[in-house]
Amino acid sequence: MRNLVIVGTQWGDEGKGKFVDLLTPNFDIVVRYQGGHNAGHTVIVNSKRFILRLIPSGILHPDKVCVIGNGVVVDPEALMQEIEELASVGVQVEGRLFVSDRASLILPYHRVADRASEEARGGERVGTTLRGIGPAYEDKVGRRALRACDLFDFERFKTRALANAAEVSFRLGSELLESKYESYFQSAERMASMVRNTAYLLNRAVDDGKSVLLEGAQGTMLDVDHGTFPYVTSSNAIAGGATTGTGLAPNKIGGVLGVSKAYVTRVGSGPFPTELLDSTGEHLRQRGNEYGSVTGRPRRTGWFDAVIARYSVMLNGIDSIALTKLDVLDELDEINVCIGYKYNGELIQEVPALASVLSKVEPVYKTVPGWKVSTSGIRDFDRLPSKAQDYVRLLEDLIGCPIGLISTGAERNDTVVVPNTPAVRWLTAH
Repeated sequence: MRNLVIVGTQWGDEGKGKFVDLLTPNFDIVVRYQGGHNAGHTVIVNSKRFILRLIPSGILHPDKVCVIGNGVVVDPEALMQEIEELASVGVQVEGRLFVSDRASLILPYHRVADRASEEARGGERVGTTLRGIGPAYEDKVGRRALRACDLFDFERFKTRALANAAEVSFRLGSELLESKYESYFQSAERMASMVRNTAYLLNRAVDDGKSVLLEGAQGTMLDVDHGTFPYVTSSNAIAGGATTGTGLAPNKIGGVLGVSKAYVTRVGSGPFPTELLDSTGEHLRQRGNEYGSVTGRPRRTGWFDAVIARYSVMLNGIDSIALTKLDVLDELDEINVCIGYKYNGELIQEVPALASVLSKVEPVYKTVPGWKVSTSGIRDFDRLPSKAQDYVRLLEDLIGCPIGLISTGAERNDTVVVPNTPAVRWLTAH
Protein backbone atom coordinates (compact mmCIF):
# COMPACT_ATOMS: atom_id res chain seq x y z
CA MET A 1 0.00 0.00 0.00
CA ARG A 2 1.27 3.48 -0.91
CA ASN A 3 -0.85 5.23 1.69
CA LEU A 4 1.22 7.30 4.12
CA VAL A 5 0.57 8.85 7.53
CA ILE A 6 2.32 12.07 8.54
CA VAL A 7 2.47 12.48 12.31
CA GLY A 8 4.08 14.90 14.76
CA THR A 9 6.64 13.38 17.14
CA GLN A 10 6.68 16.12 19.79
CA TRP A 11 3.99 18.49 21.16
CA GLY A 12 2.76 19.66 17.78
CA ASP A 13 3.92 22.63 15.68
CA GLU A 14 6.68 20.48 14.17
CA GLY A 15 6.06 21.66 10.61
CA LYS A 16 3.83 18.87 9.32
CA GLY A 17 2.00 21.19 6.92
CA LYS A 18 5.12 21.81 4.85
CA PHE A 19 5.71 18.09 4.32
CA VAL A 20 2.09 17.33 3.53
CA ASP A 21 2.31 20.07 0.91
CA LEU A 22 5.65 18.74 -0.39
CA LEU A 23 4.44 15.15 -0.71
CA THR A 24 0.92 15.87 -1.98
CA PRO A 25 1.86 15.76 -5.71
CA ASN A 26 2.68 12.07 -5.27
CA PHE A 27 -0.71 11.15 -3.79
CA ASP A 28 -4.30 11.34 -5.03
CA ILE A 29 -6.21 12.22 -1.87
CA VAL A 30 -5.17 14.09 1.30
CA VAL A 31 -7.07 13.40 4.53
CA ARG A 32 -7.09 15.07 7.94
CA TYR A 33 -7.88 12.40 10.52
CA GLN A 34 -8.21 14.06 13.98
CA GLY A 35 -8.23 17.32 15.92
CA GLY A 36 -10.12 20.50 15.26
CA HIS A 37 -9.45 24.09 14.25
CA ASN A 38 -7.17 24.58 17.23
CA ALA A 39 -4.30 23.22 15.17
CA GLY A 40 -2.82 25.39 12.44
CA HIS A 41 -0.63 24.10 9.64
CA THR A 42 1.46 26.79 7.99
CA VAL A 43 2.55 26.37 4.37
CA ILE A 44 4.65 28.90 2.45
CA VAL A 45 4.60 28.75 -1.34
CA ASN A 46 6.33 31.39 -3.47
CA SER A 47 6.58 33.62 -0.39
CA LYS A 48 2.80 33.36 0.18
CA ARG A 49 1.87 32.21 3.69
CA PHE A 50 -1.17 29.96 4.09
CA ILE A 51 -2.52 28.99 7.52
CA LEU A 52 -4.80 25.96 7.36
CA ARG A 53 -6.77 24.96 10.44
CA LEU A 54 -9.29 22.30 9.36
CA ILE A 55 -8.68 21.83 5.66
CA PRO A 56 -5.86 19.42 4.73
CA SER A 57 -2.70 21.11 3.48
CA GLY A 58 -3.10 19.31 0.15
CA ILE A 59 -5.83 21.79 -0.80
CA LEU A 60 -3.14 24.11 -2.20
CA HIS A 61 -2.71 21.68 -5.10
CA PRO A 62 -5.69 22.32 -7.44
CA ASP A 63 -5.91 18.79 -8.82
CA LYS A 64 -6.21 17.01 -5.47
CA VAL A 65 -9.21 15.81 -3.48
CA CYS A 66 -9.19 16.56 0.25
CA VAL A 67 -11.18 14.92 3.04
CA ILE A 68 -11.95 15.88 6.63
CA GLY A 69 -12.31 12.50 8.33
CA ASN A 70 -14.71 11.29 10.99
CA GLY A 71 -12.04 11.67 13.69
CA VAL A 72 -12.08 15.45 13.31
CA VAL A 73 -14.47 17.70 15.24
CA VAL A 74 -15.74 20.35 12.84
CA ASP A 75 -16.95 23.87 13.54
CA PRO A 76 -18.92 24.86 10.40
CA GLU A 77 -18.32 28.57 11.01
CA ALA A 78 -14.57 28.04 11.23
CA LEU A 79 -14.63 25.85 8.12
CA MET A 80 -16.57 28.39 6.05
CA GLN A 81 -14.26 31.18 7.19
CA GLU A 82 -11.25 29.13 6.11
CA ILE A 83 -12.82 28.39 2.72
CA GLU A 84 -13.50 32.09 2.20
CA GLU A 85 -9.94 33.02 3.17
CA LEU A 86 -8.57 30.55 0.63
CA ALA A 87 -10.96 31.77 -2.07
CA SER A 88 -9.77 35.34 -1.49
CA VAL A 89 -6.25 34.31 -2.54
CA GLY A 90 -7.38 32.22 -5.51
CA VAL A 91 -7.60 28.73 -3.94
CA GLN A 92 -10.93 27.17 -4.87
CA VAL A 93 -12.20 24.53 -2.46
CA GLU A 94 -15.72 23.78 -3.69
CA GLY A 95 -16.02 20.35 -5.28
CA ARG A 96 -12.63 19.18 -3.94
CA LEU A 97 -13.30 19.06 -0.21
CA PHE A 98 -15.52 16.49 1.48
CA VAL A 99 -16.47 16.16 5.15
CA SER A 100 -17.23 12.80 6.75
CA ASP A 101 -20.88 12.31 7.58
CA ARG A 102 -19.72 10.80 10.89
CA ALA A 103 -17.64 13.80 11.97
CA SER A 104 -18.87 15.33 15.23
CA LEU A 105 -19.73 19.02 15.17
CA ILE A 106 -18.53 21.84 17.40
CA LEU A 107 -21.38 24.17 18.36
CA PRO A 108 -21.26 27.58 20.07
CA TYR A 109 -22.18 26.05 23.42
CA HIS A 110 -19.01 23.94 23.30
CA ARG A 111 -16.96 27.14 23.39
CA VAL A 112 -18.91 28.33 26.42
CA ALA A 113 -18.31 25.01 28.17
CA ASP A 114 -14.60 25.07 27.24
CA ARG A 115 -14.05 28.46 28.86
CA ALA A 116 -16.00 27.48 31.98
CA SER A 117 -13.96 24.27 32.34
CA GLU A 118 -10.63 26.10 32.06
CA GLU A 119 -11.68 28.76 34.57
CA ALA A 120 -12.78 26.07 37.03
CA ARG A 121 -9.31 24.48 36.91
CA GLY A 122 -7.67 27.61 38.30
CA GLY A 123 -3.91 27.12 38.51
CA GLU A 124 -4.10 23.69 36.86
CA ARG A 125 -5.45 24.89 33.53
CA VAL A 126 -4.69 22.70 30.54
CA GLY A 127 -4.10 25.73 28.32
CA THR A 128 -6.70 25.00 25.65
CA THR A 129 -7.41 27.40 22.79
CA LEU A 130 -11.02 27.79 24.06
CA ARG A 131 -12.43 26.79 20.67
CA GLY A 132 -14.70 24.06 22.06
CA ILE A 133 -12.58 21.10 20.93
CA GLY A 134 -12.52 19.22 24.25
CA PRO A 135 -16.24 19.57 25.05
CA ALA A 136 -17.12 18.45 21.51
CA TYR A 137 -15.06 15.28 21.98
CA GLU A 138 -16.69 14.79 25.40
CA ASP A 139 -20.09 14.85 23.71
CA LYS A 140 -18.83 12.38 21.13
CA VAL A 141 -17.72 9.76 23.65
CA GLY A 142 -20.77 10.57 25.80
CA ARG A 143 -22.96 9.79 22.76
CA ARG A 144 -24.56 13.23 22.83
CA ALA A 145 -22.85 14.69 19.77
CA LEU A 146 -24.53 16.17 16.77
CA ARG A 147 -22.78 14.88 13.67
CA ALA A 148 -22.44 16.05 10.11
CA CYS A 149 -25.05 13.52 8.96
CA ASP A 150 -27.59 15.27 11.22
CA LEU A 151 -27.44 18.23 8.84
CA PHE A 152 -29.46 16.22 6.32
CA ASP A 153 -32.57 16.81 8.50
CA PHE A 154 -31.80 20.45 9.07
CA GLU A 155 -34.87 21.57 11.02
CA ARG A 156 -34.46 18.71 13.46
CA PHE A 157 -30.76 19.57 13.72
CA LYS A 158 -31.56 23.17 14.70
CA THR A 159 -34.11 22.06 17.28
CA ARG A 160 -31.65 19.66 18.90
CA ALA A 161 -28.82 22.22 18.81
CA LEU A 162 -30.88 24.87 20.60
CA ALA A 163 -32.14 22.35 23.16
CA ASN A 164 -28.55 21.32 23.91
CA ALA A 165 -27.54 24.98 24.12
CA ALA A 166 -30.33 25.66 26.61
CA GLU A 167 -29.23 22.75 28.78
CA VAL A 168 -25.59 23.93 28.81
CA SER A 169 -26.64 27.51 29.59
CA PHE A 170 -28.81 26.32 32.49
CA ARG A 171 -26.03 24.13 33.88
CA LEU A 172 -23.43 26.90 33.69
CA GLY A 173 -25.75 29.69 34.74
CA SER A 174 -25.12 31.62 31.53
CA GLU A 175 -27.52 33.34 29.18
CA LEU A 176 -28.64 31.62 25.98
CA LEU A 177 -28.59 34.07 23.08
CA GLU A 178 -30.33 32.35 20.18
CA SER A 179 -29.31 35.20 17.88
CA LYS A 180 -25.71 33.98 18.14
CA TYR A 181 -26.76 30.74 16.47
CA GLU A 182 -28.09 32.35 13.29
CA SER A 183 -24.72 32.67 11.57
CA TYR A 184 -23.75 29.21 12.83
CA PHE A 185 -26.81 27.64 11.21
CA GLN A 186 -26.08 29.47 7.94
CA SER A 187 -22.57 28.02 7.90
CA ALA A 188 -23.82 24.55 8.82
CA GLU A 189 -26.34 24.59 5.99
CA ARG A 190 -23.60 25.54 3.52
CA MET A 191 -21.36 22.78 4.85
CA ALA A 192 -24.07 20.16 4.34
CA SER A 193 -23.38 20.07 0.59
CA MET A 194 -19.85 18.82 1.31
CA VAL A 195 -20.87 15.96 3.58
CA ARG A 196 -20.23 12.45 2.27
CA ASN A 197 -19.73 8.91 3.54
CA THR A 198 -15.98 9.34 3.28
CA ALA A 199 -15.11 5.88 4.65
CA TYR A 200 -16.59 4.41 1.47
CA LEU A 201 -15.07 7.18 -0.65
CA LEU A 202 -11.57 6.47 0.65
CA ASN A 203 -11.76 2.69 0.57
CA ARG A 204 -13.15 2.64 -2.96
CA ALA A 205 -10.36 4.98 -4.05
CA VAL A 206 -7.71 2.70 -2.53
CA ASP A 207 -9.32 -0.37 -4.09
CA ASP A 208 -9.10 1.45 -7.44
CA GLY A 209 -5.36 1.91 -7.00
CA LYS A 210 -5.36 5.50 -5.75
CA SER A 211 -3.06 6.63 -2.94
CA VAL A 212 -3.93 8.52 0.23
CA LEU A 213 -1.85 10.89 2.34
CA LEU A 214 -3.13 11.03 5.92
CA GLU A 215 -2.42 14.22 7.86
CA GLY A 216 -2.41 14.32 11.65
CA ALA A 217 -2.75 17.42 13.81
CA GLN A 218 -0.94 18.23 17.08
CA GLY A 219 1.75 15.68 18.02
CA THR A 220 2.38 12.38 19.78
CA MET A 221 2.97 13.96 23.19
CA LEU A 222 -0.49 15.55 22.97
CA ASP A 223 -2.23 12.24 22.25
CA VAL A 224 -5.08 11.77 24.73
CA ASP A 225 -3.88 8.25 25.67
CA HIS A 226 -0.12 8.38 25.22
CA GLY A 227 0.76 12.03 25.79
CA THR A 228 1.44 14.12 28.89
CA PHE A 229 -2.04 13.61 30.32
CA PRO A 230 -4.00 15.68 31.33
CA TYR A 231 -2.07 18.34 29.40
CA VAL A 232 -3.07 16.83 26.07
CA THR A 233 -5.55 17.25 23.25
CA SER A 234 -8.81 15.28 23.21
CA SER A 235 -8.11 12.90 20.33
CA ASN A 236 -5.60 10.28 19.22
CA ALA A 237 -2.87 12.20 17.41
CA ILE A 238 -0.68 9.12 16.89
CA ALA A 239 -0.60 7.20 13.61
CA GLY A 240 -3.17 4.71 14.93
CA GLY A 241 -5.69 7.55 14.92
CA ALA A 242 -5.46 7.56 11.12
CA THR A 243 -7.39 4.30 10.94
CA THR A 244 -10.10 5.12 13.48
CA GLY A 245 -10.32 8.68 12.17
CA THR A 246 -10.91 7.75 8.52
CA GLY A 247 -12.24 4.22 8.25
CA LEU A 248 -9.15 2.93 6.43
CA ALA A 249 -8.06 -0.39 7.92
CA PRO A 250 -4.52 -0.72 9.41
CA ASN A 251 -3.41 -3.02 6.59
CA LYS A 252 -4.13 -0.22 4.13
CA ILE A 253 -1.50 2.04 5.69
CA GLY A 254 1.86 1.58 3.96
CA GLY A 255 4.17 3.87 5.95
CA VAL A 256 4.56 6.54 8.60
CA LEU A 257 6.59 9.74 8.34
CA GLY A 258 7.34 11.42 11.66
CA VAL A 259 7.98 15.15 11.72
CA SER A 260 10.29 16.58 14.36
CA LYS A 261 11.93 19.93 14.99
CA ALA A 262 15.68 20.04 15.45
CA TYR A 263 14.81 21.33 18.92
CA VAL A 264 11.48 21.13 20.82
CA THR A 265 8.55 23.47 21.45
CA ARG A 266 5.19 23.25 23.15
CA VAL A 267 2.32 25.60 23.93
CA GLY A 268 0.03 25.63 26.91
CA SER A 269 0.64 24.02 30.28
CA GLY A 270 2.30 20.73 31.12
CA PRO A 271 5.74 19.21 31.71
CA PHE A 272 8.60 20.03 29.36
CA PRO A 273 11.87 18.43 30.57
CA THR A 274 14.27 20.27 28.22
CA GLU A 275 12.60 23.69 28.40
CA LEU A 276 14.94 26.68 28.19
CA LEU A 277 13.93 29.66 30.30
CA ASP A 278 16.98 31.73 29.40
CA SER A 279 18.41 33.79 26.55
CA THR A 280 19.01 30.64 24.46
CA GLY A 281 15.33 29.75 24.71
CA GLU A 282 14.39 33.27 23.65
CA HIS A 283 16.89 33.06 20.77
CA LEU A 284 15.19 29.90 19.51
CA ARG A 285 11.77 31.54 19.87
CA GLN A 286 12.73 34.64 17.93
CA ARG A 287 14.84 32.97 15.24
CA GLY A 288 12.32 30.16 14.78
CA ASN A 289 9.32 32.52 14.90
CA GLU A 290 7.83 30.31 17.56
CA TYR A 291 4.39 31.79 17.90
CA GLY A 292 1.14 29.88 17.38
CA SER A 293 -0.13 30.11 13.79
CA VAL A 294 -3.75 30.12 15.02
CA THR A 295 -3.52 31.75 18.47
CA GLY A 296 -0.33 33.83 18.23
CA ARG A 297 0.73 32.47 21.63
CA PRO A 298 4.51 32.36 22.22
CA ARG A 299 5.74 28.78 22.26
CA ARG A 300 7.92 27.37 25.00
CA THR A 301 11.28 26.24 23.59
CA GLY A 302 13.88 23.65 24.57
CA TRP A 303 16.61 21.30 23.43
CA PHE A 304 15.93 18.19 21.34
CA ASP A 305 14.64 15.35 23.53
CA ALA A 306 15.72 11.93 22.26
CA VAL A 307 13.71 10.11 24.96
CA ILE A 308 10.49 11.56 23.62
CA ALA A 309 11.61 11.00 20.02
CA ARG A 310 12.31 7.30 20.64
CA TYR A 311 8.92 6.96 22.34
CA SER A 312 7.22 8.53 19.31
CA VAL A 313 9.06 6.28 16.86
CA MET A 314 7.89 3.25 18.86
CA LEU A 315 4.24 4.31 19.24
CA ASN A 316 3.78 5.37 15.63
CA GLY A 317 5.90 2.74 13.86
CA ILE A 318 7.77 5.57 12.14
CA ASP A 319 9.75 4.59 9.05
CA SER A 320 11.59 7.88 8.63
CA ILE A 321 11.85 11.33 10.20
CA ALA A 322 11.47 14.73 8.57
CA LEU A 323 13.63 17.12 10.58
CA THR A 324 12.53 20.76 10.51
CA LYS A 325 14.11 24.12 11.36
CA LEU A 326 17.70 22.91 11.33
CA ASP A 327 18.64 26.42 10.22
CA VAL A 328 17.32 27.88 13.49
CA LEU A 329 20.36 26.34 15.23
CA ASP A 330 22.88 27.94 12.85
CA GLU A 331 24.14 30.64 15.23
CA LEU A 332 24.64 28.56 18.39
CA ASP A 333 28.12 27.85 19.74
CA GLU A 334 27.00 24.65 21.43
CA ILE A 335 23.90 22.48 21.17
CA ASN A 336 22.55 20.13 23.82
CA VAL A 337 20.63 16.93 23.15
CA CYS A 338 18.73 15.16 25.92
CA ILE A 339 19.77 11.49 25.96
CA GLY A 340 17.98 10.41 29.15
CA TYR A 341 16.35 11.54 32.38
CA LYS A 342 17.39 11.34 36.02
CA TYR A 343 14.65 10.83 38.58
CA ASN A 344 15.32 10.19 42.27
CA GLY A 345 18.97 9.62 41.41
CA GLU A 346 18.25 6.93 38.80
CA LEU A 347 18.71 7.16 35.02
CA ILE A 348 15.50 6.43 33.11
CA GLN A 349 15.02 6.04 29.36
CA GLU A 350 11.22 5.86 29.28
CA VAL A 351 8.51 8.51 29.32
CA PRO A 352 6.62 8.21 32.63
CA ALA A 353 2.82 8.17 32.62
CA LEU A 354 2.47 10.72 35.42
CA ALA A 355 2.86 14.34 34.34
CA SER A 356 3.93 15.11 37.91
CA VAL A 357 6.91 12.76 37.51
CA LEU A 358 7.89 14.05 34.06
CA SER A 359 7.83 17.60 35.42
CA LYS A 360 10.47 16.64 38.02
CA VAL A 361 12.93 14.68 35.87
CA GLU A 362 16.38 16.13 35.25
CA PRO A 363 17.46 15.91 31.61
CA VAL A 364 20.83 14.32 30.90
CA TYR A 365 22.54 16.12 28.04
CA LYS A 366 25.12 15.36 25.40
CA THR A 367 26.75 18.59 24.24
CA VAL A 368 27.94 19.00 20.65
CA PRO A 369 29.56 21.95 18.88
CA GLY A 370 27.45 24.22 16.71
CA TRP A 371 28.36 24.78 13.07
CA LYS A 372 28.16 28.59 13.01
CA VAL A 373 27.45 28.56 9.26
CA SER A 374 24.16 29.27 7.51
CA THR A 375 22.23 26.21 6.35
CA SER A 376 19.28 28.27 5.09
CA GLY A 377 17.99 27.05 1.74
CA ILE A 378 20.49 24.19 1.33
CA ARG A 379 18.95 21.31 -0.62
CA ASP A 380 21.79 18.78 -0.76
CA PHE A 381 22.92 16.83 2.31
CA ASP A 382 26.58 16.92 1.26
CA ARG A 383 26.44 20.74 1.19
CA LEU A 384 25.44 20.95 4.86
CA PRO A 385 28.30 21.96 7.19
CA SER A 386 30.07 18.87 8.50
CA LYS A 387 29.01 19.61 12.10
CA ALA A 388 25.39 19.94 10.98
CA GLN A 389 25.70 16.55 9.28
CA ASP A 390 27.16 15.17 12.51
CA TYR A 391 24.18 16.56 14.45
CA VAL A 392 21.72 14.85 12.09
CA ARG A 393 23.58 11.53 12.37
CA LEU A 394 23.67 11.84 16.17
CA LEU A 395 19.90 12.27 16.29
CA GLU A 396 19.45 9.26 14.00
CA ASP A 397 21.59 7.11 16.30
CA LEU A 398 19.79 8.28 19.44
CA ILE A 399 16.25 7.74 18.15
CA GLY A 400 16.92 4.64 16.06
CA CYS A 401 15.25 5.92 12.92
CA PRO A 402 16.61 7.35 9.65
CA ILE A 403 16.19 11.06 8.94
CA GLY A 404 15.06 11.21 5.33
CA LEU A 405 14.02 14.84 4.92
CA ILE A 406 15.56 18.00 6.39
CA SER A 407 13.90 21.38 6.21
CA THR A 408 16.33 24.30 5.86
CA GLY A 409 13.80 27.06 5.29
CA ALA A 410 10.12 27.89 5.10
CA GLU A 411 9.64 27.51 1.34
CA ARG A 412 8.29 24.25 -0.07
CA ASN A 413 11.56 23.39 -1.84
CA ASP A 414 13.96 24.39 0.96
CA THR A 415 14.32 20.71 1.74
CA VAL A 416 17.14 18.18 1.76
CA VAL A 417 16.14 14.72 0.56
CA VAL A 418 18.57 12.23 2.08
CA PRO A 419 19.47 9.43 -0.37
CA ASN A 420 18.64 5.80 0.37
CA THR A 421 15.80 6.54 2.81
CA PRO A 422 12.05 5.82 2.56
CA ALA A 423 11.50 9.52 1.81
CA VAL A 424 12.91 9.02 -1.68
CA ARG A 425 10.24 6.40 -2.39
CA TRP A 426 7.44 8.60 -1.03
CA LEU A 427 8.55 11.51 -3.18
CA THR A 428 8.37 9.32 -6.29
CA ALA A 429 5.23 7.34 -5.39
CA HIS A 430 3.75 7.90 -8.83
